[in-house]
Amino acid sequence: MDKSTKIQRRRADFVGASAEYIDQLYEAFCEDPDQVSAEWRSFFYGFDHGVDTEGQGPAGHLPQPSLIHPGLDRLFMAYRLSGHLFADLDPLGLVANQRPKELDPAYYGLQSADLQQPVNVVSIEAEQALPAAEVIEVLERVYCGTLASEYLHLSAADERRWIERRLESTRGDLAAQNSNRERIAVLRDLTAAEGLEQYLHRRYVGQKRFSLEGGDSLIPLLDEIVQGGGQRGVTDVVIGMAHRGRLNVLVNLLGKAPSELFSEFEGDHSLDAGSGSGDVKYHQGFYSNIQTPGGPVHLSLAFNPSHLEIIGPVVQGGCRARQDRHETDAKDLVLPVIVHGDAAFIGQGVVTETLNLSKTAAYGTGGTIHVVVNNQIGFTTSHPQEARSTLYCTEVAKLIQAPIFHVNGDDPDAVLFVTRLAIDYRLTFQNDVVIDLVCYRRQGHNEADEPMMTQPQMYQRIRNMPTTRQLYARRLVEDGLVKADDAEEMRESYRYSLEQGKVVVREFLRGSRSGYEAHWEEYLNARPDEQVETRVDRALLCRLGQQTLKLPEGFTLQRAVARVVAERQRMLSAEVPLDWGMAETLAYATLLHEGYAVRLSGQDSVRGTFAHRHATFHDQNNFSTHTPLEQLFEGQPRFEVINSILSELAVLGFEYGYATSMPGTLVIWEAQFGDFGNGAQMVIDQFIASGYLKWGRLCQLTLFLPHGFEGQGPEHSSARLERYLQLCAELNMRVWVPTTPAQFFHLLRDQMMRRFRRPLIVMTPKSLLRHPMAKSQLQAFTDGALASVLPEADDLDPQRVRRVVLCSGKVYFELLQTRRERGIEDIAILRVEQLYPFPRHPLAEILSGYGQLTEILWCQEEPRNQGAWYQIQHHLRFLAQSEQSLGYAGRSPSASPACGDATLHREQQMALIDTALSAGRVEDPGERLDDTDMHIDGNLSS
Repeated sequence: MDKSTKIQRRRADFVGASAEYIDQLYEAFCEDPDQVSAEWRSFFYGFDHGVDTEGQGPAGHLPQPSLIHPGLDRLFMAYRLSGHLFADLDPLGLVANQRPKELDPAYYGLQSADLQQPVNVVSIEAEQALPAAEVIEVLERVYCGTLASEYLHLSAADERRWIERRLESTRGDLAAQNSNRERIAVLRDLTAAEGLEQYLHRRYVGQKRFSLEGGDSLIPLLDEIVQGGGQRGVTDVVIGMAHRGRLNVLVNLLGKAPSELFSEFEGDHSLDAGSGSGDVKYHQGFYSNIQTPGGPVHLSLAFNPSHLEIIGPVVQGGCRARQDRHETDAKDLVLPVIVHGDAAFIGQGVVTETLNLSKTAAYGTGGTIHVVVNNQIGFTTSHPQEARSTLYCTEVAKLIQAPIFHVNGDDPDAVLFVTRLAIDYRLTFQNDVVIDLVCYRRQGHNEADEPMMTQPQMYQRIRNMPTTRQLYARRLVEDGLVKADDAEEMRESYRYSLEQGKVVVREFLRGSRSGYEAHWEEYLNARPDEQVETRVDRALLCRLGQQTLKLPEGFTLQRAVARVVAERQRMLSAEVPLDWGMAETLAYATLLHEGYAVRLSGQDSVRGTFAHRHATFHDQNNFSTHTPLEQLFEGQPRFEVINSILSELAVLGFEYGYATSMPGTLVIWEAQFGDFGNGAQMVIDQFIASGYLKWGRLCQLTLFLPHGFEGQGPEHSSARLERYLQLCAELNMRVWVPTTPAQFFHLLRDQMMRRFRRPLIVMTPKSLLRHPMAKSQLQAFTDGALASVLPEADDLDPQRVRRVVLCSGKVYFELLQTRRERGIEDIAILRVEQLYPFPRHPLAEILSGYGQLTEILWCQEEPRNQGAWYQIQHHLRFLAQSEQSLGYAGRSPSASPACGDATLHREQQMALIDTALSAGRVEDPGERLDDTDMHIDGNLSS
């Protein structure tokens, strides 16, 4: 008898059973037997293993099962699927949840007799069957109490089963899952959380602190992550969070001394000598070491700007760097924790981008514990329905199949339980997990805000509510764990500790150095005028170069790539000059040889957007690949070249975090086109440009931004050079426009070999990657050095030069070629390769060699209101002598970076070349207002 006939025969055994429902159950059983109940498993195993319809199967086979009403299975599944819709999550009780009809036994035609049937639900009671009514009561407590769970969207059956068993085995009694000692410790954490806020509220009236009040359970939650994580072998916890509750976390979790915080409130906190501008107190980070049952755990709270969720990818990058320091897989040692706001979690696109990184090989960190402090009020005054289009603010986490647990913040027992569940899940399955801490905000958006203006009903209820600490203390008194006087003594003791100004975290380990200090010590007091040797011995350079061209036996290259490899062989033998791709490869190879690791990422970085890099070769006959720089020699440092996800913001944030945690690695982010950096401007402005001045964070991150006007339209021309120069001050970063492969080689080596570590912005070329004039002889790598200004290339008589044209980038080669074609001998062309810090002294020295110089002219491809002109002209005016005029050659001001018409582009380009090489004097545009500007201004003023 075939299987389908058996199913048809067996259907007759079920009174009231739906044939369609049985078919659905059987399909689920075939996919994963544990998706159906034990009774249905026994039933399906029966005919799968040969038991006939009369139950006369072979000896040793499963017996004929006792059968239950199919509606019971559907009801049980409904609790797991929809129970969260009726859970008791809101401490304020503002919205009355409507009970889903799927949770009503009558919906499935169940009668009283059906509810007395014994059923075996392994996740509740493995040893015996329970009456169905008792199972329903358990599921009601588990899924409709103060903890609501969403996990059935997970495709991994083992993960679903694991969560189901952890939840249902508690029978809904979450307080019983915590020992008396642990519950008293929770009360102590709540007392600290509330005590700090109330103390600051009284002492610093009206000062902004973005208090945690109403979300007090965050402190015992984070404390459990640290202590529980340490007990399970975690050695590092890296936390990212915005400003709400940050001061509380600093003092009550990481061990920042209250006296230091009070000094910041009072405005007499002295900045370190090298800390620059500093930042407000609720953006500050902190490092400490905390004792746990499993040993010390290093805590890092990342410095954070006001852009709420942007810290997420930075934390991920920092965690990945810490994991990469270990020789073996360290995902269970380093744990990322990100604390979100409810409206920000779903509202900020960088959250989605960061979640999308989580399971990729190059950016994964083994899962993150996400904690959403859900104040139910959005950001300032908005209602949840104004802040999102979904039922929960956590829906976005389903993108990566992360389980989501919503918990009532006024039930600390449930909070403690779900925190342990989250830790164990993350360490077991190395996947992200979300805790949605549903709470409220006792104060306004900040302490100077009056929430009654916009949320009168909510705040009338809040002001009459006992605090989370008061509620929990009352519960522990009722349970006989503490006396009312004990709870009051805790409160007074904490207040006394605050007044003493000393560290209040008992597990704080004094005298230990932070990981940041340990790794960055040799770079902390470096001098900005440091000079390093970047040339490389020829024999070594060629030996390493040959290794970068070595292929496995039988490896077949694509025809064009084979030509590239053959040409690079000729370059190493000095038959032909070296191009950009080979110079870059040699820079990486030599840095690896000297002990530096390299990490390069971007949307097409392995091949290179313009097919110039070919860091990885692809066999044309199979799926194998070969990356020579990964295996130059045994025991070499790590080399990674990564095709990133299609993201700028999250990826650059990740690389910044990685770079600040890995000083021995040249970390590079490459934009596919330079203006794609627009998508990551937040990271550039708030971290790369200002991280050192605000927070003292050193960073050697390098940005490759392809730049050059080749008639490809507005979005593929400009890397927005002017923006980076505008951000430059106080030696915060370097901006270069190298024009030769050798310059690029020396620049990359210089970036890692110098101890004065700052971010490096490189305007990399496009057409110059293969330009015959943009190549370098091998000698330039072995005997040359990095130059901030490149002098005149031709043999001109210095005494005949009347004009010096200064420029950067691709336009140099067009100027040079045109000058040669026209036979001009009285105009010299200099390349300013480093635009910040501007090389005044080297440039002045070169200019002094032209005794008859009457005119200095700046030439650029970019419109006059863009590019370098406005940011460097003050340097040029300083350099020009009294008898020398200053001129400009370039495009007129424009609201667009470049034109979109190729013909118009060529006309504009030729015009600026003609101006730069003209015989007559070129006017300084600073002396007059452009006619177009005057016309527009006139229209506006009229």
